[in-house]
Amino acid sequence: MTSLPDTPLLDTVKLPADLRTIDDRDLPQLARELRDEMIDAVSKTGGHLGAGLGVVELTIAIHKVFNTPDDRLIFDVGHQCYPHKILTGRRDRIRTLRQEDGLSGFTKRAESEYDPFGAAHSSTSISAGLGMAVAADLSQTDRKVIAVIGDGAMSAGMAYEALNNAGALDARLIVILNDNDMSIAPPTGAMSAYLARLASGRTYMGIRDIGKKLTAYLGKNIDRAITRAVEHARGYVTGGTMFEEMGFYHIGPIDGHSFEHLLPVLRNVRDNQQGPVLIHVVTQKGKGYAPAEAAADKYHGVNKFDVITGTQAKAKPNAPSYTAVFGDALVQEATLDEKIVGITAAMPSGTGLDKLQELFPTRTFDVGIAEQHAVTFAAGLASEGFRPFCALYSTFLQRGYDQVVHDVAIQGLPVRFPIDRAGFVGADGPTHAGSFDTGFLASLPGFVVMAAADEAELKHMVRTAASYDDGPISFRYPRGEGVGVALPERGEILEIGKGRIVKEGTKVALLSFGTRLADCLLAAEDLDAAGLSTTVADARFAKPLDVDMIRRLAREHAVLVTVEEGAVGGFGSQVVHLLVNEGLLDGGLKMRSLVLPDYWMDQAKPEVMYAKAGLDAAGILQTVFAALGETQAGVNAAG
Repeated sequence: MTSLPDTPLLDTVKLPADLRTIDDRDLPQLARELRDEMIDAVSKTGGHLGAGLGVVELTIAIHKVFNTPDDRLIFDVGHQCYPHKILTGRRDRIRTLRQEDGLSGFTKRAESEYDPFGAAHSSTSISAGLGMAVAADLSQTDRKVIAVIGDGAMSAGMAYEALNNAGALDARLIVILNDNDMSIAPPTGAMSAYLARLASGRTYMGIRDIGKKLTAYLGKNIDRAITRAVEHARGYVTGGTMFEEMGFYHIGPIDGHSFEHLLPVLRNVRDNQQGPVLIHVVTQKGKGYAPAEAAADKYHGVNKFDVITGTQAKAKPNAPSYTAVFGDALVQEATLDEKIVGITAAMPSGTGLDKLQELFPTRTFDVGIAEQHAVTFAAGLASEGFRPFCALYSTFLQRGYDQVVHDVAIQGLPVRFPIDRAGFVGADGPTHAGSFDTGFLASLPGFVVMAAADEAELKHMVRTAASYDDGPISFRYPRGEGVGVALPERGEILEIGKGRIVKEGTKVALLSFGTRLADCLLAAEDLDAAGLSTTVADARFAKPLDVDMIRRLAREHAVLVTVEEGAVGGFGSQVVHLLVNEGLLDGGLKMRSLVLPDYWMDQAKPEVMYAKAGLDAAGILQTVFAALGETQAGVNAAG
């Protein structure tokens, strides 16, 4: 296809079918235009920039060669899916990326038929792709399935479980390993590209298949010996790997930014595939945008930025972030206690452990994207008398829950779990919201479960956790800035299972677990003004509960409202369980529990999301008035 004079090629591509009409020689121009479009869009919305820039050529090549959406394309994690979205009918909405009512920052089944599988957590693509490949075989459908997975995501055990299963099934699955952690070195040059084309071609694959059939006929022992000889001989030339041992036909490494290298290999695999194939592609994160190439780590996820200079917009300095407060407090405690160690799963800066890593590198461990391993690794350290802080986002702790139960809780090991990103997280949407940790941890015997109401309370909880050796303990806190309270020089050791009364009243009791405390205090001002004297309490603990404080709130108030940044089944459910069993709901107490809504809420600014959920001051007020059977105007008139 030839574009009109002065018409950008990208303007002619509405869907991948349009892309397939473009001559191969024009694809580098399309790649430049696609890269420019993505940079401009992300500069206005913020988002994940570096990963997408690195797969521009690869994304174009896949859509050029394969018949998407009938052929299934799965992106692992989804950080690299922005070029894919632009090419699959969503260019006109790309500047709504990660905004309220806009495009998701990840692949999403409900958003497009070109997104066959939703992605946000890493290392799932090979498993999902294998399911699709087996489904195609069972349906007798000649459909190709392509899973694109990054080298970082390959650190997770789930990826190897899937590879092992795919090899055992001899499935028709194509896995593209996007290796962006190494430069384009000589092994990915012209000779390597020639060998990759040769190895992916019909002649070599045919000879290999005939050899396998022949040796299978002659006997298993001869089969094994000859097959190994063939693969070892090939290994001398093309670099045989463990993927071959797992049953995959391995091709590469090849240059992921060269259409001359990508297109022949992809076409050969498309036309000649018989079993599982792994194509090793080397790319550069941030490719084509100098600031991102120079600092790939800083351009993985970005705020809005100036395209010319690369300077990212910064929020006006205010209170420190909860993550920063945690990192500083942990360093303070670790300086005084050499048994404290930190563990993170590929998120040292995201969790604040980078500060500990800088000062105590031998006591800080980044285990990669391997939350299950991180939890049991921490349990092993705890069993030997160390005090591990296993710092994970709430949404990622879910991946290690079995290990939390069996390797930590049942054994009563004192592993500390700092849980970042509690509650809504804004632009990352439902896949990254911290919704369930309170419920699934509070259900475990012997677990201490805390939530910080503000940054000063967070410092107290870091020290409390550091000093607690009687079993597992967790404390949760949200993303973003604190409320600006004065920080103590050092945190205090809190009494386990004891909350605090922040404001005294007589009619209404608001019992907060976490940082909704600030909104409870705002709501209390309006309730007091309406003649409803209000007590505000900070629970601090979901387990063990402050039973004495809760009994008092229930007996001395007409309305009791629990407020938390978590799903049903968490703190409020623990309180209701206590009150029901003690008969404290039998005397006319009006009890309400405010939690995250029972549906997946799409991305928006956190304050908008909390307002929609009824977890801001206005929502708390409305809940109290509804419990009393009054409107605010009616209460004011009665007062």
